[in-house]
Amino acid sequence: MQYRAPRWLPGGHAQTIWPALFSRQHDGEPPSWTRERWDTPDGDFIDVDFLAGAPAGAPLLVLFHGLEGDRTSHSSVAFASAARARGWAMALPHFRGCSGELNRGPRAYHSGDYEEVGWILQRLRARHGALLMVAGVSLGGNALMRWAEEAGQAAAQVARAVGSVCSPIDLAAAGAAIDRGFNRQVYARRFLRTMIPKALSKLQQHPGLFDGERLKRATTLYEFDNLFTAPLHGFRNTEDYWTRAAAKPHLYRIRIPALVLNALNDPFVPRGSLPHAAEVGPHVTLWQPGHGGHVGFPAGRPPGHLLTMPEQVCDWLWTQR
Repeated sequence: MQYRAPRWLPGGHAQTIWPALFSRQHDGEPPSWTRERWDTPDGDFIDVDFLAGAPAGAPLLVLFHGLEGDRTSHSSVAFASAARARGWAMALPHFRGCSGELNRGPRAYHSGDYEEVGWILQRLRARHGALLMVAGVSLGGNALMRWAEEAGQAAAQVARAVGSVCSPIDLAAAGAAIDRGFNRQVYARRFLRTMIPKALSKLQQHPGLFDGERLKRATTLYEFDNLFTAPLHGFRNTEDYWTRAAAKPHLYRIRIPALVLNALNDPFVPRGSLPHAAEVGPHVTLWQPGHGGHVGFPAGRPPGHLLTMPEQVCDWLWTQR
């Protein structure tokens, strides 16, 4: 696997922001989807989108999106384009509250939600009838790796291989990085712009669930997680959440082929927090290119395209037999 950033777009911030806004995300027509609503075991629901037009019996790629992502995210569209070019089917489960409609329950989603990931994958595996190829972007990749870690040998009955893309597998390091300086003003502010209103809508659904006035004043992901994410999902506080939900300390427990892809110039996944080969065990492949930003990896002439990374991740997943 190889990646070389274009000379016209240097630096981790540029390679993060420009691709998300301006680069070409797909070949041909935009991918189209069909949607299913699944009732969850706890009385809530999730929405799962399926790539339209996939041939019967095609291999199935499952993609878990990132923080506040959905099927319109640039990475979701690029992976759908790569899957379509291969004649694959693709499923894109939306984490709770991310499909355009607020979920019903007194909870949302989080970086270590491996039980939800496991339930989704088991249902897709039973329906598809063959082993799945599974990738996760950013938050979705960390949650996916937590599932593979917890499942151990049993993961081999569900998935052929798994891959994480630019995932904050050391959540404490990534959380501290995104809440500082330029990152706080650009990335944290962007995430909070949608996270806070959704959380306040959740409070209208379930009065007294958390302190809404304090949440309105949150300016960092640390504060948001301390007031909302952690208590709603069984964690004591942000430190407990970031510690227990992080995939990095448990990568050695994975027993199926797993790709962990992180660019060394990712603005909010510090290179010093990334694992070394001796820390991960024989089933994990580390790919740490020098450039690419956070879920960027632009290629080609201006304005560039986003297909190189999804194509290489799909190629890697396909070869793990």
